[in-house]
Amino acid sequence: MSVFVDRAVIEVQAGRGGDGCVSFRREKYVPKGGPDGGEGGRGGSVVLLVDPNLKTLLDFRRRPFYRAQSGERGQGNNKTGRDGEDLRITVPPGTLVKDAGSGDPLADLTQAWTTWVAAEGGRGGRGNARFATSTRQAPRFAEPGAEGGSRRLELELKLIADVGIVGLPNAGKSTLLARLTRATPKVGPYPFTTLSPNLGLAVLDEERQLVLADLPGLIEGAHAGKGLGLEFLRHVERTRALVFLLEMGAVDAQRVLAVLRSELGAHASELLAKPALIVLSKSDLVPPEEAARVREALARDHGDVLVISSVTGDGLAALLERCWQLVEMSHGG
Repeated sequence: MSVFVDRAVIEVQAGRGGDGCVSFRREKYVPKGGPDGGEGGRGGSVVLLVDPNLKTLLDFRRRPFYRAQSGERGQGNNKTGRDGEDLRITVPPGTLVKDAGSGDPLADLTQAWTTWVAAEGGRGGRGNARFATSTRQAPRFAEPGAEGGSRRLELELKLIADVGIVGLPNAGKSTLLARLTRATPKVGPYPFTTLSPNLGLAVLDEERQLVLADLPGLIEGAHAGKGLGLEFLRHVERTRALVFLLEMGAVDAQRVLAVLRSELGAHASELLAKPALIVLSKSDLVPPEEAARVREALARDHGDVLVISSVTGDGLAALLERCWQLVEMSHGG
């Protein structure tokens, strides 16, 4: 079973630069044969690389320390030591990097295969050949290599999705995601079925695809850490559009929508500016006239409202089309 991990703290240590070399060649009429000590190699840097195939930060929980290779010392005959190899660490798209001490943001890694240097390798030391002058023809010293940079980093993953599905526990988010995509989230008739976000790809046609995120259930007080709290809300920030999924008939849909919007706004007011769609789920569990009544009541105050059933498939094609329109709106299209 895979485990979703969206926070980790790691330490990175770049390689030390190689020491410069003290060496003299043998050459007639040249004091001490002449200096020919080469420079040390550069230490390897620690580089973060965005790998779109990764989905969690789990590996960093298992391995919290990373060290790059040091450079080799210089040699005689003006030979430079070999550089240390850079250490590339792969992270999933959406990884926010912060200084673990101050909390200051350092990098926001969202684009696939982009890189960010977390710690610079140390500079190689100069050999004695570099210190020779007309008055100092036989220097007997060289420069040591510089230490590589080191950092303690906090990694925080915020999922990148086109559409985030938001709702109370048991609103049917996981079932909907499974029906629209090939994702296989665990579902069941108990609170907080989804304990971690799930992503799925919905294919509308040959040219249109949407990444959907089934996000853990919100409850009242989530912005203050209640329930899954901030463990959920950070993932809403990266979605381009939102679907407010309300369970038909179980509770007052107007009140549930107010709770969801309130929690999002309390976490970050700009979340309420995202293009959004209200969807009533589980229409197969209530009579058609009841579904129509609830939809009309919501539509009077909130505009367009869709009614769907993940079990029968009713309304799902229209839902995907509306989601596509929302994402286009977010692009300004």
